[in-house]
Amino acid sequence: MVSGYVVGGRPEERRQRLGSATGPGPEEYEKAWTWLHKLRRAMVRPGRDRLAGTVEVDETYLGGLEEGVRGRGTEKKALIGVAAQEDGRSVGRIRLQRIPDASAGSLIPFIEDSVEPGSVIHTDGWLGYEPLEKKGYRHTVTSNRGQEESPSELMPRVHLVVSLLKRWLVGTHQGAVSHKHLDYYLDEFTFRFNRRRSRSRGKLFFRLVQHAVNIEPVPYARIVQAQKATTTGRIT
Repeated sequence: MVSGYVVGGRPEERRQRLGSATGPGPEEYEKAWTWLHKLRRAMVRPGRDRLAGTVEVDETYLGGLEEGVRGRGTEKKALIGVAAQEDGRSVGRIRLQRIPDASAGSLIPFIEDSVEPGSVIHTDGWLGYEPLEKKGYRHTVTSNRGQEESPSELMPRVHLVVSLLKRWLVGTHQGAVSHKHLDYYLDEFTFRFNRRRSRSRGKLFFRLVQHAVNIEPVPYARIVQAQKATTTGRIT
């Protein structure tokens, strides 16, 4: 027998009852979603230290298959700059950022924002990285051509980060991350990854709340409408 508490009354009352009986209703979901995005905006500490030492840098695309397009020529997918600091054979800290394209005009500002000058930048042979030495970086190039090793073996750290990022987006978020809010999901992944070895897990949320207090308040209307500015000054 179906309870009259669930099926009785007006449609508005049934929706409210179902919301309380089976889980959060639309209003509760909206509040939770808003708070999550407020916290994501606090996951980048103003003035945070840049990566240093030897850093692998590459790009990756996020999005579905795009028919008839290969390589760096896609227009519908989101292009992500990835920087992974070497820590022996492991990955140290990382930086992720959506960039407009794979040109030097987009890649170099991402690197300057993410990595200290004087560091060693390890990339593939893409021309967009050519100006690095003029910008005060030491540049190591590993070309994929003629190599027996796969790209993931030649530059293992960035490929590991990309694999974990895509698995996290598809697994944790079921792939339901719009390009509009992608930047802040990248910030969340970076925040989590860079603190994965923390022994004081309870302090992570405490630090996050501290950051949230120090940033500008972001109302719901701005969260659903605005998009994050990249280092190039463009809104993407």
